[in-house]
Amino acid sequence: MSTTVGDQIRQLELETRIQYGLMFLFGALCLIAAFAPLELLVKSVVVSTLFGFTAGIWVSHLVQIVQKAAEQQTAGSA
Repeated sequence: MSTTVGDQIRQLELETRIQYGLMFLFGALCLIAAFAPLELLVKSVVVSTLFGFTAGIWVSHLVQIVQKAAEQQTAGSA
């Protein structure tokens, strides 16, 4: 059976889809700002801020995944 990327995304939890969407959005905005014709200081601040948002959501997502795995392991061993 062949599943498409869209099918695989629809199988994810709503929270995960929202996190992936925000990571994609802020990552894309970060790249757009990096190539925007802005003053160097303004560009640095905007790109750093957007990258910080992207990295923060990514770390939050990783913590959520580890927490769910730990909960499943403790529930399975009980």
